[in-house]
Amino acid sequence: MALAKGLHLVVLVSLLAYSSNAQLFPNFYGARCPNLQSIVRSVMSQTVAQDPSMGASILRLFFHDCFVNGCDASVLLDDTATFQGEKNAGPNANSLRGFQVIDAIKSRVEAACGGVVSCADILALAARDGVNLLGGPSWTVLLGRRDSRTASFSAANSNLPSPSSSFNTLVSVFASKGLGIRDLTALSGAHTVGQARCTNFRSHIYNDPNVNPSFSGARRNMCPQSGGDGNLAPLDFQSPNRFDNGYFQNIMNRAGLLHSDQELFNNTPADAFVRVYSRNSAIFAADFVTAILKMGNISPLTGTNGEIRVNCRKTN
Repeated sequence: MALAKGLHLVVLVSLLAYSSNAQLFPNFYGARCPNLQSIVRSVMSQTVAQDPSMGASILRLFFHDCFVNGCDASVLLDDTATFQGEKNAGPNANSLRGFQVIDAIKSRVEAACGGVVSCADILALAARDGVNLLGGPSWTVLLGRRDSRTASFSAANSNLPSPSSSFNTLVSVFASKGLGIRDLTALSGAHTVGQARCTNFRSHIYNDPNVNPSFSGARRNMCPQSGGDGNLAPLDFQSPNRFDNGYFQNIMNRAGLLHSDQELFNNTPADAFVRVYSRNSAIFAADFVTAILKMGNISPLTGTNGEIRVNCRKTN
């Protein structure tokens, strides 16, 4: 009970801090769309029940949206004659999924309250519910984002960290978004769920020295040195569909799937956070909530900026 109260206090303080930095508020839609959150929860519950990995995929969509010119749903836009969207950028192509889930939520929200709720806010709510439905924490989502009218293929290629990123690169990328090492480490804990393609961890399991031999041997069985690029492995082999602190226990045992994962426990300032999170899931949960609230507040479009899309895949 004390841990629960402590987590609630941290979340409350975080909400007060980040709602003051932009025009985002928990009750932004109020009477205009009173059933919004229950609609999102209903679709996400059905989705995760059918495919638990989709919870991780929606969370990743949110991350890839916010890190490219802010949390504005630009990642959801299809290519047009006037701009190349972000879906086919290097970090996203043949990798991002869950667009149809956001479409399904948007369709139901439009039926309930047309032209009111942004795709950016729907994505933020869906990411929260995906985490919680997989056993992770919940939090109050700040709302009021509007949708962008364009997307950036080039920014998607340059602003997102890669699976081969060094620790210094990770720190630099996160710092450019106003996120510190503690935020970086906590948000990386999202890799307690989801999967990665062989092409993204092949070099790590064959070439890096700081990998547990038994772990790399098991991964090599399904990720050969050539071919099998699309073969999938769980980011957290202990509990791939459970949002817990197993990810940190893995990297302490040199069993991080990606090079960038293992960089967080490789004689760097992040080591201390990894140790704490591996022992205390409540501290990890609290820090994750604090960090994702900060991430969700990256350069939102508010007021009269942007638009409220009717279709999340195209501008009005």
